[in-house]
Amino acid sequence: MQSGRIITRSTPIARTARVLQLEGLFDMPPAERSEQVWSVDLPLDDRSWSIGLIVGPSGAGKSTVARELLGAHLCAGFEWPDDESVVDAFPPELSIKDITALLSSVGFSSPPAWLRPFRVLSTGEQFRVTMARALAESPDLVVVDEFTSVVDRTVAQIGSAAIAKTVRRRGQRFVAVTCHYDVEDWLQPDWVYQPHLNRFHWRELQRRPPIDLHIERCSVEAWTMFRRHHYLSAELHRCARCFVALWRDRPVVFASVLPLAGFSGRWREHRTVTLPDFQGVGIGLRVSGAVGQIARAATGGRYFSSTSHPAFIAARMRSPEWRLTAKPMMRSAHHGAGHVYGKKWKRPNVRLMASFEFVGAAWPDVDQARALWAESVSAKRITQTAVSVVAAG
Repeated sequence: MQSGRIITRSTPIARTARVLQLEGLFDMPPAERSEQVWSVDLPLDDRSWSIGLIVGPSGAGKSTVARELLGAHLCAGFEWPDDESVVDAFPPELSIKDITALLSSVGFSSPPAWLRPFRVLSTGEQFRVTMARALAESPDLVVVDEFTSVVDRTVAQIGSAAIAKTVRRRGQRFVAVTCHYDVEDWLQPDWVYQPHLNRFHWRELQRRPPIDLHIERCSVEAWTMFRRHHYLSAELHRCARCFVALWRDRPVVFASVLPLAGFSGRWREHRTVTLPDFQGVGIGLRVSGAVGQIARAATGGRYFSSTSHPAFIAARMRSPEWRLTAKPMMRSAHHGAGHVYGKKWKRPNVRLMASFEFVGAAWPDVDQARALWAESVSAKRITQTAVSVVAAG
């Protein structure tokens, strides 16, 4: 890449009556052309890097610099099939396992949404799936203009952290071009360039801002806002003990627990769902573990979970807090005969499943855990149990 370059943009000015009036009104010298010049020095060959950030206010020249120096790698959007699912738009050489892993890694981890056409997805979902496809189609370097401009700032921050984690893990390079300075701490770029100041600097990788969650007991009615994002069933057992995790007073994760049938003192994870806008930084796994801590401290029992979600399986296989009890294999969630109470029932489709036991430490404050476990969900304000979650690198 070129480390030093003069970029000039010149546009002729039509000498209309209004232009003459404008020049007289603001005492502007007559001009035949409007010119902007940038002297750009991006020493990107001096060090190895993964993520860059070009940032500045509107009109600063961000897009011009990106197109001039990195235009061959600029992601200008994609054509998406009108009536096919988003997974069908990815490169044909990618397996469905590769596609779903990439979608999950950038924070688009809702299998029901994977089946939908791009045009019906939410703005936040479209942003995530576009980032996934850009990384899939440009394995070396991806440059994204107007990065996070179409999503709200909370979603932008979580999305930046998820994308940065994916880029570094895949060994790719990524440059974000944006007017939003708030993504820097979450994206953790290796370098930052501000065209309006002609200022470039390398930066050291730092810890991302913490995501401090508060877990509360909630009623089964809270499932309504999460149900359509669950990857298997939208149903919730009416006897489930339910929890919701909030970040900045916004619900982000739902979790529920049931007793393990036939085993005294054993509990199982029933549902754990993270809203799409907050996926990709490990929040769901942290809340799942926190509920396991609370269950162990409050009941003195054991806590188990079976899951088919590839991201959860992979994360738990790496986590010292979870012990594998049944290795990933193709099996049904139900076993036994094909008749129940004299009536035939249809077996569900066989799918990849793995089972785990939570073996992490119990919640350190036993009284707090017991209070939360037994909390009345009809109370106006219920006890909060704080769970600190740091976006993983």
